[in-house]
Amino acid sequence: MAMLKVPVTPEDHFQGAKDAAGTLVEYGDYECPHCGSAYSIVKRVQKHFGKELRFVFRNFPLQQIHPHAESAAETAEFAGAQGKFWEMHDALFENQQRLGAPLYSELAREMKLSPEELEQALEEGKYKSRVRDDFSGGVRSGVNGTPTFFINGKRHDGPFDYGSLVQAIEGAIGDQRKTMSA
Repeated sequence: MAMLKVPVTPEDHFQGAKDAAGTLVEYGDYECPHCGSAYSIVKRVQKHFGKELRFVFRNFPLQQIHPHAESAAETAEFAGAQGKFWEMHDALFENQQRLGAPLYSELAREMKLSPEELEQALEEGKYKSRVRDDFSGGVRSGVNGTPTFFINGKRHDGPFDYGSLVQAIEGAIGDQRKTMSA
């Protein structure tokens, strides 16, 4: 079973408590239709587990098949540098069919971010290294497609439908509790 080679750190984008019993890491691509499907499933899973789950999103843009994936990831990182990663993350997935510069500018304006600064950051590749670092960590962890999930550091090779993820996370949380009480 593949393991997460790059541990979760405070620099990661995460939702939930740092000390949650379960950690779900997704390597995703904003243009990937499967990631688009997983987006709403993960939201339901987060709601189901509440404070028991920490969710981490890492960029894994598959540029060869998704021409807007890298720019979308850099746009999310631009927003993240201003404390609005999750708002941009959600908006990109919710507008997945419209990815591109016009959407990025529109979303920046809606989030009270500067579309001009975003455009400049994309032109300069200001957040490219952050995206590439996520990608490299994914490759080292055995990620070869999107979405790829890790639950408490172990790759989840099963389906990523709601029931399967809940069951796998419950198992991992149970294992975590046993380890902590031993």
